[in-house]
Amino acid sequence: MGLGNRFWGSVRAAFTATMASALAVTAFAQSPLPGNFDPEIPSLEQSLGHATGTRISSADEIARYLEVLAQAAPDRTRLVQYATSWEGRPLHYLVISAPANMARLEANKAAMARIAAGEPGAPLDGVLPVTWLAYGVHGDEISSSDAALALAYHLLAARGDERVDTVLSNSIVVIDPSQNPDGRARFVQHYRTAAGLEPSPDRHAAEHDQQWPGGRFNHYLFDLNRDWFALTQPETRGKVAAVRDWNPVVLVDAHEMGGDSTFYFPPAAEPFNPNITAGQRDKQALLGRGVAAWFDDLGVDYYTREIFDAFYPGYGDTWPTLQGAVAATFEQSSARGLVWGRPDGTELTYAEGVRNHMVASLSYAETVARNADRFLADYAQYRRSAASSGSGSYLIDLSQRRWNAEILGRRLAYQGIAVERLGPGFSACGRSYPEGALAVPQNQPAGRLVRALLDRSTPLPPDFVARQEARRDRGQPHELYDTTAWSVGLMAGVDVALCGSTPAGSVLAADGPLADRAQPAGRYGLAVPWSDSGQAQLVLAALREGLTARAAGEEFTAAGRRFPRGTVVFRTNGNGAEKMARLTALAREIGAETVPLEESWIVDGPSIGSDRFAALSAPRVAMAWDDGVSPLSAGAWRYVVERRLATPVTPIRTDTLPSADLAAYDVLILPEARLDKPAAMAVKRYVQSGGVAVVVGAGTEDFFEGGARLFATGAENTLGEVETEKESEGSGGEKDDAGNEETAAAAIASEAEYREAIADTGAPPDTLPGALLATVADPDHYLTSGYGAGNGGAPVVHADGGTILAPLNEADGVNVLRFAAPGDLVASGYVWEENRAQMAFKPYLIAQPNGEGMAIGFVHDPATRGYLDGLDLLIANAILFAPARH
Repeated sequence: MGLGNRFWGSVRAAFTATMASALAVTAFAQSPLPGNFDPEIPSLEQSLGHATGTRISSADEIARYLEVLAQAAPDRTRLVQYATSWEGRPLHYLVISAPANMARLEANKAAMARIAAGEPGAPLDGVLPVTWLAYGVHGDEISSSDAALALAYHLLAARGDERVDTVLSNSIVVIDPSQNPDGRARFVQHYRTAAGLEPSPDRHAAEHDQQWPGGRFNHYLFDLNRDWFALTQPETRGKVAAVRDWNPVVLVDAHEMGGDSTFYFPPAAEPFNPNITAGQRDKQALLGRGVAAWFDDLGVDYYTREIFDAFYPGYGDTWPTLQGAVAATFEQSSARGLVWGRPDGTELTYAEGVRNHMVASLSYAETVARNADRFLADYAQYRRSAASSGSGSYLIDLSQRRWNAEILGRRLAYQGIAVERLGPGFSACGRSYPEGALAVPQNQPAGRLVRALLDRSTPLPPDFVARQEARRDRGQPHELYDTTAWSVGLMAGVDVALCGSTPAGSVLAADGPLADRAQPAGRYGLAVPWSDSGQAQLVLAALREGLTARAAGEEFTAAGRRFPRGTVVFRTNGNGAEKMARLTALAREIGAETVPLEESWIVDGPSIGSDRFAALSAPRVAMAWDDGVSPLSAGAWRYVVERRLATPVTPIRTDTLPSADLAAYDVLILPEARLDKPAAMAVKRYVQSGGVAVVVGAGTEDFFEGGARLFATGAENTLGEVETEKESEGSGGEKDDAGNEETAAAAIASEAEYREAIADTGAPPDTLPGALLATVADPDHYLTSGYGAGNGGAPVVHADGGTILAPLNEADGVNVLRFAAPGDLVASGYVWEENRAQMAFKPYLIAQPNGEGMAIGFVHDPATRGYLDGLDLLIANAILFAPARH
């Protein structure tokens, strides 16, 4: 502690001497910090025509300025494009260090790779730590990206600055200025369109009031700060590959929050993921004290520890920390434009946010550079200790949902996790694996991340849980920031078991092709077993290419094999040799399975020509879009349907629904939508005329009132009533002078009775933070096809929020999937006891005929974050089988 105090005391003294002239926050023609700057390094104003903090730089301008800096200082920089967004925008990072360090950059990367591999004898001498600084993962959190440009300029242009010299000499800095260029482009377009003669501080001004969906999200409306282990988006996949290439010891993910707040930096709040070490938490404090010293002298208010925990491994701070880095979330209050008026009469400027983010980033880089040996040694120890701790391997079963299992293995390998393929015919943990398995050893450098992702459940600290229960007893909200469950095996719908010993296997490559399970068509045709996401993708892709098919409503036996409900049969005679060859080619591209049928004879089950086989066609799918719709839900559904199920989606704005030709579509998806009356009536007419509406999340409360019927009209809203208590006991039922009912007085003898007296008996259970829950499936309904006893049984689903519906009466519809009994309900995560009691036996998926059509309701969103691929068949059943069978 003494050494830390002396270090930060010297930093503060040096900083105070040079910062006195920079306390006023104004536009910065060059750097937000004072100094002497090299005129050969072009400033932002010289390059783009606006000074730092005076204009919100666009994604294109950010890319151009990076090129300017790289060209101006080729001996100290390297500019790398690491990804391309959905909309075709490049994502870059800029590497900055001293010329001598840049000359041996590849050697340093190789040395860091050996350290990251946990090599016991990997030398640390002469190796430079890498500090990774990332900005703008949410496109409307704007100041951080301009701060990245200001920091890059300052590191390259500052002359005679001892801090900068130390950073460049003792470390390598990687600046990723815009992690979400599509979202930033959306925000900048909005802001520049709304801007007037001068910026308005009024928070209600159009420039601060983004139109749906806002700039936070990427093209598919994903929150990229939740996608690090799911890897659904190209921006994330590129970033994860780049971070693994450099193995940073410290990583910053810079954000913005509400404009009335201050600045947040770590130490993070409780709970911490149990795979984060005490040493990493200590270095959060070391890094944080550095920022605090700078902010004290600038007069910048801040806070730590009170919010933004490090539990969920999909964040931009937690995932790198589980790889051995010390990662941080920064949160700067946002002007959401150039100026923001606060309730106390002060104004927050964009320039202030830019400065604060830049200063905090520079502080982190300086702390790493001044403690380079410590950060390197601790990173090496983290990786070595993970490689020598734990025993056995997680076995991923390939006999059920093989495509999902194979994709899960590759997704883990992409994150630098060692995955092995075991040969068929071995036994472990009391069971046999006739088709082999994928093995993920615990004792590897990424072992802590392995446990975080593959353990069936990650426990919350007992003292944290006790504190949350106590808060709830006092009527206070809980402090859980995100979901409590993310076990990737459960989410993929595959079986994962931790076994003490397993045979050796071959290394699984992250980009390796899936095994060829496609067989050419037989004389009669091909069967596509309805068993996993790859099978559904194949069928939907083939239908789009004009093939015809029929789907089984029951199990059947043919060609010596038992086929599950939902299996799709393509006839050679009905499609022709060329299309059947194309079907086989598609199956090989996707990694799907096809089974040849030489004849139509069915040994057991329905005949292919019976009405228990339904004729299929490529579904025409529309989606409610815009106001009233959750962007996250809309984006996730569109991504899953388009990218994993090969089916285009037509978004229709909610205010256009009443005039749209909805009859042109087989399915209309309402993703977490709360529609106004004209839009809701348009959907009702569509369903009654024969359409299929898929209603998601909170919308089921509107469209399936109480689980009773579609689009029921509820009572008018009221503000409620207040009962007046009479002084004397036993006088209930009397009225006061105003005619209001009076309540009999009653003595309150204890705290418990007081809590009971003030409890809102009509309130729903506390909001569920997020958990994985077990379900029970209707074994006969087509919407549960692919989830039979021979294919993993009923799915595990994700549930959060407070929506709970009563079961449908069997006269009104079908409870296709319901939650399990209280003792069996929780598959992973933490659930409040009242949630557990009230959710048990309640529906997750319901289906209800209405007129000529069908309404399907998912009470909780099966597409959330795009990472529940084990539920893909539920979505495919809704968009493909429902139009064919309702």
